[in-house]
Amino acid sequence: MPASEDRLAFRLDCGATWLNLLATVGTAFGPAPVERIATLDRYAEWLALNELTPDQPAAEADLRSARELREVLRAVALATVGEQQAPAAAVAELDRFLRTHDDPVRLTAEGRLRRAAPPTAAAALSRIARQAVDQLTGPERHTLKCCPEQDCRGLFSDPSDRRRWCPSTACASRGRVRALRARRAAGATTVE
Repeated sequence: MPASEDRLAFRLDCGATWLNLLATVGTAFGPAPVERIATLDRYAEWLALNELTPDQPAAEADLRSARELREVLRAVALATVGEQQAPAAAVAELDRFLRTHDDPVRLTAEGRLRRAAPPTAAAALSRIARQAVDQLTGPERHTLKCCPEQDCRGLFSDPSDRRRWCPSTACASRGRVRALRARRAAGATTVE
């Protein structure tokens, strides 16, 4: 698989659907972020992979809403993980979104217990936003971590508290190489 395709692969390993939404931008803080939901088809594919395909197909406005919600959640989550006060504008936007997009729980037992499909893409986003708020405001917030790679700063859940980097192997490799070089440089300095 070419590197460009790999960079466009969806991240579904961040620990929660809302965290996977944040990962729809790769190297979000780098000089060339990678937009993984650049088109309506890609957004529909992402929704399907997360079992959130709405009854009504998503429209361009839904794609814009998903990107906007993603960045609002990112701002609030980064502040939460950093144990800082979340930006007031982001909190107000998230609150407004939740008040205007309701998605009542309707269960179905066809085959296995599950929620009925969201009627619209906005309802799917509402589920994602509520999941985020539940995790960010409850005790599970303590399982959240931020990748230390400055171009990534990807957020992920780590209930075992054993991970340092996000699930991207690239971040872990870069971090380990940098740490090895630092140790070698420190060792060279003490030998002199």
